[in-house]
Amino acid sequence: MADIANGEQLEVKGSGAKPYILKNTGGVYSCTCPAWRNQSVAIERRTCKHLRKIRGDAAEDARTQAAASGASASPSTNRARNRAAPASSASATSSDAKAPPVLLAHSWTNDTDLTGWWMSEKLDGVRAYWDGKRFLSRQGNPFYAPAWFTEKLPDYPLDGELFGGRKKFQRTVSVVRRQDQSDDWKELAFVIFDAPSLDAPFEERLAHCQQFVEDVAPPYAEWLEHQPCQSVKHLREELARVEGLGGEGLMLRQPGSRYEAGRSYTLLKVKSFHDDEARVIGHQPGAGRHKGRLGALEVELRNGTRFSVGTGLSDAERENPPGLGSIITFRYQELSNDGVPRFPSYVGVRIDAEPWKPTARGKRA
Repeated sequence: MADIANGEQLEVKGSGAKPYILKNTGGVYSCTCPAWRNQSVAIERRTCKHLRKIRGDAAEDARTQAAASGASASPSTNRARNRAAPASSASATSSDAKAPPVLLAHSWTNDTDLTGWWMSEKLDGVRAYWDGKRFLSRQGNPFYAPAWFTEKLPDYPLDGELFGGRKKFQRTVSVVRRQDQSDDWKELAFVIFDAPSLDAPFEERLAHCQQFVEDVAPPYAEWLEHQPCQSVKHLREELARVEGLGGEGLMLRQPGSRYEAGRSYTLLKVKSFHDDEARVIGHQPGAGRHKGRLGALEVELRNGTRFSVGTGLSDAERENPPGLGSIITFRYQELSNDGVPRFPSYVGVRIDAEPWKPTARGKRA
């Protein structure tokens, strides 16, 4: 039998059009199949026929039995231990800037019925993991918040967002990336949406966050409200409302789901994207696995704004990229304050589009 190396992922054929993804994240094995996702036990104790086919019954039995013996304490004992000991493997980050074990979302592709899922606004801020002592980015880099900002935050982990308000992403980033612990942090709030160290369903973790904020009243911390999604119609109405207010989109949490490190289908993001056209004005060379071929397209909008499009391109398209002067379609989330498309992704060449000359002097993003 084979195994899945730490950090590796494998694709196996599923019952539908999309394959299932098997992963090993620090010794925690997972699969995206419904049989694995819907089990009501801790993630390290779950298994499925796909993992057993790759690893073998003996290896899977040994792994899940070892996990079960390590979790033999009662749920109440484990919860108390997690609250009191934030330096456990699922909580505080060591001083070597190791990336924290954050839960990451997949995009919703209309293939999951989200009725009954917990719905909240997707905040357009900076993801921040409070490890009990300091804020860390997803990559493990520290954010230098002033002591008065972190006053009354607990000695156990909290997951949330440093948020300066809708349509203020760039300002939020400019504050968070500074290291002088300035008064500009007064423009931000730490919006809490999870308590990673609690071995409990999402509903209990969220209730814990709410109770902490209401009881302790930390000066710059809030908890993020959620509501049950009633239907796809309700989802789209709420998405339109949030986007109409300048929000980024929605986040959906599976009821009863546990906190897990890495990308999970128990957390889904729902956003609207926009399409536009741009003229190719240059080719940027690739690096790493793209060395020797295209890294990104340099493009220009009709108004002269210039930026790069480096995602969405296939290997074949990087080998033979659209020529200079070609008109491409790209997808993006929104425009920055300077009118630059955020997170542009290549869609394809518009063979029916007429080339143009920019109406204004080209300005580089």
